Amino acid sequence: MTASVITGVGVVAPNGLDREAWWQATLDGKSGLGRISRFDPSRYPVQVAGEATGFDPADHAPQRLVSETDAMTQYAFGATNEALADAVVEPDRMSDLEMAVITANSSGGVEFGQRELQKLYTEGPQAVGAYMSIAWFYAATTGQLSIRHGMRGPCGVLCSEQAGGLDVLAQARRVLAKGTRLVVSGGTDASLSPYGLVCQLAGGRLSEELRPDRAFVPFDPEASGYVPGEGGAILVVESHDDARARGAERIYGEIAGYAATFDPHPDSGRPPGLRRAAELALADAGVRPDAVDVVFADGHGVPELDRQEAEAITALFGPDGVPVSVPKTMTGRLYAGGAPLDVAAAVLALRDQVIPPSVNARPDPVHRLDLVTDRPREARLRTALVLARGYGGFNAAVVLTSV
Repeated sequence: MTASVITGVGVVAPNGLDREAWWQATLDGKSGLGRISRFDPSRYPVQVAGEATGFDPADHAPQRLVSETDAMTQYAFGATNEALADAVVEPDRMSDLEMAVITANSSGGVEFGQRELQKLYTEGPQAVGAYMSIAWFYAATTGQLSIRHGMRGPCGVLCSEQAGGLDVLAQARRVLAKGTRLVVSGGTDASLSPYGLVCQLAGGRLSEELRPDRAFVPFDPEASGYVPGEGGAILVVESHDDARARGAERIYGEIAGYAATFDPHPDSGRPPGLRRAAELALADAGVRPDAVDVVFADGHGVPELDRQEAEAITALFGPDGVPVSVPKTMTGRLYAGGAPLDVAAAVLALRDQVIPPSVNARPDPVHRLDLVTDRPREARLRTALVLARGYGGFNAAVVLTSV
């Protein structure tokens, strides 16, 4: 099976509305977390989030599509445009059945849905737009991108919360192996509306810290949960042979290994599955742990989950055995958009030979992690491991290597 490689990267994030702006902000340690401004959060226990402030969907899609879609899809319009341009791909020059769209989603179009339901309750059914039937749906982004770019190959959506952002890359790899030439993959989420926030509160893992610089501090002794964010990353994935054949200008890296596991019931006495996912992904890639140069951690910010992840990392690599980065400390947890953004960070780290920092977190020595904090760290990088967990027990791991 020919290697699957990433040839294009597009980003919309709270600390940068395009790939290079986000990456520079990340290296500079510039956080996009702040008090929620889209609505008055004063009545909610959670008031800090990562908002994609300044994003104008009209810059990335016709007004007709803007009015038909939720913010989650609008972010994908922008990120996909950038990823295709970055890969120098012109979909019109390729067969529609040879291109696919496979995205991750977690929250659905909650802002669009809330707006239309409010119309239903206050004005009656005649006020509800027809696009209420699809704009909220988890597959809406995949569908809109497929239609917009004429990609009619084996499309789909995966909903396994943050782990889904890695699961879709594995699915992209599978369809490429069966003959698809190009896959638009990754994910974007947008859960910052009153209804969306209330839904997230039910999980019991959100931080109620009001100081943006202390609200999301994974592996810190004062970690108290995570903050939500919006946006994500879209990636162009191709087979290495096809990318070379069409003269791709840049190959960021290879998706060399992947694995997924599911946690046992908490009362079972069996260990969580994250370590096993990482081991299987490394085996799939044919990579030994001592060949991994950096780990992009899930970094949940929930003390018990941080402990479990730290134990998984140290069991594989030894205490302080590998540099660990959590750049999502600057964006919040983006759900289905979070893991693709970590993959974007990983391949740009491979490109620039630098590890981005985890800001504001003061690592607890008990975790025995070599957490990169405060400023970027130059390093010789060839192999990166990206970890992700999804609410309900999902675990995923991806190994990325330089080409």
